[in-house]
Amino acid sequence: MRIPPWTPEAKPQAEDLVKAIMERRGGTLLNLDRALLWSEPLARGWNVYLKNVRTGLAASRKLRELGICTVALITGAHYEYHHHAPDFVAAGGTQQELDALNAFVGSPGAQPGPGLGRDEALVVQYAASMTRDVKVPDALFERMRERFDTTELVEITAAIATYNMVARFLVALGVTPED
Repeated sequence: MRIPPWTPEAKPQAEDLVKAIMERRGGTLLNLDRALLWSEPLARGWNVYLKNVRTGLAASRKLRELGICTVALITGAHYEYHHHAPDFVAAGGTQQELDALNAFVGSPGAQPGPGLGRDEALVVQYAASMTRDVKVPDALFERMRERFDTTELVEITAAIATYNMVARFLVALGVTPED
């Protein structure tokens, strides 16, 4: 990391905050947490918000994770991809789909190729547009609106937007995967 990892000795934080983060993480702190804990309000808000984005949304977990992986690859957020590619597979995705995603991201301007289903290709294009250009073309948005109901569209968009924020935080601070 480009900053020292947080420790309780370097900057004491409220026990309830550290405990809540550890509970969400299954009992351990990740390197991302060790960056966030330098700021109590940021760590507290992030923990609640990201928990809801990760586990509280009704939209397909597989499609949300695929959007997150797209963001990670485009932005070079290796930490994000390291953590979310396995989550994509756990949500029903396949290595073949991840390979197709990697091929798409490696060829800007190309269309998602074989290996991705219709919904998956659409979400990948949407995430790529949100990440690379910010403004989504009307035709692409209309395809999303035709395929997904309003709640799904809002939640997929929020997951992609959220992980664009996460990617920029990770990359700027040089947060790397845990050993």
